[in-house]
Amino acid sequence: MEIQDSPQRLTILGATGSIGTNTLDLVGRMPDRFAVDALTANGNAKDLARLARLHGARLAVAADPEAYGDLKSALSGSGIEAAAGPEALVEAALRPVDRIMAAIVGAAGLAPTLAAAERGVTVLLANKECLVTAGSLFMETARRGGATVLPVDSEHSAIFQALDPAQKASVERVTLTASGGPFRTWTMERIAAAGPEEAVRHPNWSMGAKVSVDSATLMNKGLELIEAHHLFDIEAERLDVLVHPESIVHGFVAYRDGSVVAQLAEPDMRTPIAYSLAWPQRIPAPTTRLDLSALGKLTFEKPDFARFPALALALRALESGGGMTTVLNAANEIAVESFLAKQIGFPDIAKIVENAIERLTVERVGEPTSLAEALDLDRWARDVARAAIPGRLERAG
Repeated sequence: MEIQDSPQRLTILGATGSIGTNTLDLVGRMPDRFAVDALTANGNAKDLARLARLHGARLAVAADPEAYGDLKSALSGSGIEAAAGPEALVEAALRPVDRIMAAIVGAAGLAPTLAAAERGVTVLLANKECLVTAGSLFMETARRGGATVLPVDSEHSAIFQALDPAQKASVERVTLTASGGPFRTWTMERIAAAGPEEAVRHPNWSMGAKVSVDSATLMNKGLELIEAHHLFDIEAERLDVLVHPESIVHGFVAYRDGSVVAQLAEPDMRTPIAYSLAWPQRIPAPTTRLDLSALGKLTFEKPDFARFPALALALRALESGGGMTTVLNAANEIAVESFLAKQIGFPDIAKIVENAIERLTVERVGEPTSLAEALDLDRWARDVARAAIPGRLERAG
């Protein structure tokens, strides 16, 4: 493998989450190739300090200002600088590094990732909200700043590898695959009665609770279609989803000559993370190697919009444009949070999201053109979603 003269410096926004820890697992195996500059987390000061010490970071930032004391104490004597608060997150994103892993979950990741794109760094994008909440703004900011945006999600990484930029006009369809989540074969009645413990039990991937619930509703696939639209500048009409329970084929690109190019790998996030870390080269990843003969078969089916209405809502938001995807995402975050807290039932997630986008349709709010507008619309949608929770929607199931 080709070795660089000096290690690439890396900042990880969201270091204690699934993407962050998998990134650090890879980086820790290749100290000659990568050096950690800054790590951030929400409020888990103990784990953040441990990771910062382990990987020799120069800076550790907690998004929660109240975590500053614990973080500073945990880093005492290490020489690692401690900081906290939203402004410190943005400052961490502006440090002079080669690549930034943007893995903060939720709208909290929007401001620092947008700042990194504006500065022109290579952004390894694992934060959905940048594209779902403010996709046009983010991609235009990246273009103006000269930033390179590399997708980290397994599906978008697959399309990035399969899509030939020189043949973009020849693309007929881009297809993302979905595992179908834990409720793929369940009846509507059984889905309606499902609780958080069942919804987070994903059959293939190890993910956080929020992302796992999004997989159970198939909202995650809807959000990924919106991301793909912005990442690859592909119209909604040329985007598609196939349910693929084995999670081996992560995406297809179909061309007008009948050729279909797909990317395959075992379901392990370290594969797409490794690709984004080393692009345009490739580095070793300690992942299980794919053995198609052992698998025997791969299966595919169309998604069932009746059982999984959240996916239909996401497609509606994508096709409608404007601020619809911003509202979709924000309302979904509140609905999932309420479901995990056992305040609402599983079917109420889609109901709350639908209520919010219906409100936006009436009020005719346009697409955000600035970070402030995006955050304002995000807050508005969250307020609408919260107002729908305390017994105002008839409980399903």
